[in-house]
Amino acid sequence: MHELSLCHAIAGVVKPHARGRRVDVVRVQVGALRQVVPESLEFCWSLVCQHLDENMVDTVLELELVPAEVFCRTCAQRAQITSRWSVCCPACQSADVALLRGNEFLVTSVEVSEGPAHAADSRKVK
Repeated sequence: MHELSLCHAIAGVVKPHARGRRVDVVRVQVGALRQVVPESLEFCWSLVCQHLDENMVDTVLELELVPAEVFCRTCAQRAQITSRWSVCCPACQSADVALLRGNEFLVTSVEVSEGPAHAADSRKVK
């Protein structure tokens, strides 16, 4: 399950930018060719956040799944790839393609709140 190591990598990118503030939302683009199982990534994210930093305990991970898209040099078609196992052109079956999208794994944005998580919790009315 490489999703756990991916979550550690995401947290490693996010934590320095949070600068001690509570992290509310992390948005990540995940390409279809990355072989990531979204449910596993979300599960691992909750584990990593629980144990990494109190400012990330309730952080929501929002995934934008990016479909694979190629440009075929043989038939000059731009096409979306639907198979996880083949990047051949769906129009002419040529393997002479240029990958346009689908290999992304990118933190696109981070939402933080002012102050650390424990300070926010102490302000809640019970």
